Amino acid sequence: MTAEGLPMTVPAQDLPARVRIHEVGARDGLQNEKSAVPTEVKAEFIRRLADAGLTTIEATSFVHPEWVPQLADAEDLFPQVADVPVALPVLVPNQRGLDRALALGARRVAVFASTTESFAKANLNRTLDESLAVFEPVVRRAKDEGVHVRGYVSMCFGDPWEGAVPLHQVVRVCRSLRDMGCDELSLGDTIGVATPGHVLELLALLNEEGVPTNVLGVHFHDTYGQALANTYAALEHGVTTVDASAGGLGGCPYAKSATGNLATEDLVWMLHGLGIDTGVDLGRLVATSVWMAEQLGRPSPSRTVRALSHKDQ
Repeated sequence: MTAEGLPMTVPAQDLPARVRIHEVGARDGLQNEKSAVPTEVKAEFIRRLADAGLTTIEATSFVHPEWVPQLADAEDLFPQVADVPVALPVLVPNQRGLDRALALGARRVAVFASTTESFAKANLNRTLDESLAVFEPVVRRAKDEGVHVRGYVSMCFGDPWEGAVPLHQVVRVCRSLRDMGCDELSLGDTIGVATPGHVLELLALLNEEGVPTNVLGVHFHDTYGQALANTYAALEHGVTTVDASAGGLGGCPYAKSATGNLATEDLVWMLHGLGIDTGVDLGRLVATSVWMAEQLGRPSPSRTVRALSHKDQ
């Protein structure tokens, strides 16, 4: 894929020895496509991602088809990949979504909360507090069933309608989700406006308010080219779970200014250069993203995919 020994491994002090990549390309990436991707292609995508060494692959979302028609095949897709030996979390927006996921044997689910009133209204058609009230019985039931629950927290660093989001507002939502029983929280920079100091300040405040680092993951978008810098800041704080999307797929259908997620390949290149273990085979991952780009009929936005696949031509 590239010259022998690159990226050169040069560890930095006080960074985690290992990072778990929470791969979101098959769900968060494909839900933003203009047309639906065939179920068989999605299943093959997930299998190839697993073969590349990713151990957590978000498979789909059990939302109403009218909300996200690109993921209307959740009932057909999940059984096709249930035998893949990795964690396969799925998004559930409400009790009905949880029922559908549990009926198919899902053991890891996620709920999707907002830190702002505007985004709660746009994404969930509810106020912020109303949306949290909807999630509470969902999380309780999932925990009663022994299911792992992740809480997505969107608009942690800025909102397209409200602008800057006060840190205490983010902390309030995070604590509410933890109090419900969420095992893990993913801090989302939904429109990609965060900067490293902002990331560190939020993480420090969350710790002060009783939310430990070991339950936190980060989810950065690269709208302003800050995703890797923000990830590095989170690593310095001790975060060991980072969301990323193979090939840089995805955005947010309810936030039009959001561009793609942090590309998994770009993240892996940085982490491997820092000597941080991911368990991911970069060559296989790049090949998977090149294959998916061919299915979608356009090149991958990932710089690493473009650099390494170009060298093969």
